[in-house]
Amino acid sequence: MRAVVFTAKDFPLSLKTIVKPVPLAKQVVVRMRNAGLNHRDLRLRKEQAGQFPDGIVLGSDGSGIVEEVGEEVDDGLVGQEVVINPGVGWGNNPQVQSDAFKILGFPDHGTFSDYLAIGHTQVFEKPEHLSFAEAAALPLSALTAYRALFSKARVRPGEKILVTGIGGGSALWALKLAHAFKANVYVTSGSDEKIATAINLGAVNGFNYRDPEWQEKAKKTAGGFDIIIDSSGGEEFGRMLDLALPGGRVVIFGQTAGLLQNVSPRTIFWKQLSIFGSTMGTRDEFLSMLDFVHKHSLRPVIDRAFPLEQINEAMTAMESGDRFGKIILTIS
Repeated sequence: MRAVVFTAKDFPLSLKTIVKPVPLAKQVVVRMRNAGLNHRDLRLRKEQAGQFPDGIVLGSDGSGIVEEVGEEVDDGLVGQEVVINPGVGWGNNPQVQSDAFKILGFPDHGTFSDYLAIGHTQVFEKPEHLSFAEAAALPLSALTAYRALFSKARVRPGEKILVTGIGGGSALWALKLAHAFKANVYVTSGSDEKIATAINLGAVNGFNYRDPEWQEKAKKTAGGFDIIIDSSGGEEFGRMLDLALPGGRVVIFGQTAGLLQNVSPRTIFWKQLSIFGSTMGTRDEFLSMLDFVHKHSLRPVIDRAFPLEQINEAMTAMESGDRFGKIILTIS
């Protein structure tokens, strides 16, 4: 079968022919239809080169059709259209993942291949209203946004939410989920065009962070925010805390802008702010996310799709700052 196998020497990436997996006990083999790219795939290429001399199949997100099942798995799963939960081994504590937690694509083989062998508890029925490409845009991004909004920030209808860096997968899902829940969503971006598109998707308003006065304009426009969802960190994080209303909740799940800077302890304790770190989510949260997406007939924003053979073009598009939505691979 074809697979994007990454080793230390694979720059650029290329397709390789490897042995099709055979399902072990409690596993299924999924014929992959589509896969989704994440910033994680870019980071692994930079940080994990040389970790696996024999190579590792990249990719966390994916959808497809169950083709084979191993022992102790119901034969009725064969032929089912599924979406894959890439978080494996969360553990019994819903508050935090266990030491055994891992994400597909490293250290286990991921979704950028014709077939994937995975535990049967990691596959879920694809929402009927979604295509395979749309379903592949769900797992990591939508789960991350769902946990941040509902489990961590405990969003309530009517609250004002600021989502930073609109255009990325998790930020767009935060917008869509919160809007469907009747919250009032505001966004930031370095692009006026992206802000305009976000408003068309349901955002109340947006602010261009390249404007040195954007925080002042945001405070004047919205009056402050009950919840701030951030995936960037960096030097702007501390200034954003000034936009949080007293008793506000701030959730962070990324660091694309680097380490946190300019954070005032007084702002945190005097406003009695709650700052939450969040990563992925539990199996129950994945199920709840799928149910929410199905109930509200939500669809992801897809920037563009590439055939698996064009993995390097897809990676370049992922790195580009002008994308808006998920980058998808078409496998079959």
